[in-house]
Amino acid sequence: MTDNGVIGVVDYGMGNLRSVSKALESLGFPTVVSGSPEALSRCAGIVLPGVGAFRDCMKNLRRQGLLPLLADVLGENRPFLGICLGMQVLFSESEEFGRHEGIGFFPGKVVRFPSGLREAPPGGEACALKVPHMGWNRVDVAMDHPVFRGIPSGAHFYFVHSYYVEPEDPSIVACRTSYGVSFAAAVGKGNLMAVQFHPEKSQGAGLAVLSNFGRLCREAGGSPAGKREAV
Repeated sequence: MTDNGVIGVVDYGMGNLRSVSKALESLGFPTVVSGSPEALSRCAGIVLPGVGAFRDCMKNLRRQGLLPLLADVLGENRPFLGICLGMQVLFSESEEFGRHEGIGFFPGKVVRFPSGLREAPPGGEACALKVPHMGWNRVDVAMDHPVFRGIPSGAHFYFVHSYYVEPEDPSIVACRTSYGVSFAAAVGKGNLMAVQFHPEKSQGAGLAVLSNFGRLCREAGGSPAGKREAV
């Protein structure tokens, strides 16, 4: 049984946990920040944020016993939002610092931006691009999903990453972005949405994504029961 509308932010020792939880709370959605599978299992929806290395993320999730919880949440179609590294670990494997297995919910791999990236702005000449991909970029929405409701193609979001996902199934790609190559900026399926950008750093458009996700959790778990403290 889930707590009424409470959103669980997974604390596995990595990521921008507080900025995500504060953004959700500023929008009126109660959150709990926790690394306890038991506490998180009672939440109406789950956010998996992440900053850092794929290998370390999987190691920490495994050590804290969080992988079975995430498998249950994903398998039962509970509202789920993965952010940045929290999107990448949903895939089969990553080539970051060698080959490392991910959660494997989606077939596909995480690869590094190739060297020698170049891109031409409208009406301009092609110029070299730096890796990591850092800053604001346009996102083209390709899927009708509740988390992107009211957000038009061409909205800009904030990115910080050197690796991106290559899904085997193109039908799960919810948004695309161009940075020398076209890559999946978001993937979605059912009540799951995972984004490569940082909505908590993306001002109005990012807050709209978080607000839409919060409403999805509210619908899944009932009316909010008030702000929750971190466990």
